[in-house]
Amino acid sequence: MRLGPAGEAPLVTSCGRRIEVKFLRLAAATDRPIGRVALDVGPVRSGEPGTWASLTANEARDLADRLISQACVAETIESAGAEDPASTPPRAPSA
Repeated sequence: MRLGPAGEAPLVTSCGRRIEVKFLRLAAATDRPIGRVALDVGPVRSGEPGTWASLTANEARDLADRLISQACVAETIESAGAEDPASTPPRAPSA
């Protein structure tokens, strides 16, 4: 197992977690190696352990789409001072 060079510094979140995105190349039984995107979420400053995930290219794209979608929701809430849309009950239809 070999991690390819990412060339980017890890993202450090406001809670102190280091997040790295890397290319992971796995040796396969066939002549064709297996490529994955590795997401490494490091430990918190307080010492809570981190975790990691190995994603296919399609899984990585799906995750990216979901992250962007949720970032848009977060920006909307922050800019409008609105409540979380998931916690707001639906409105009754107007008559």
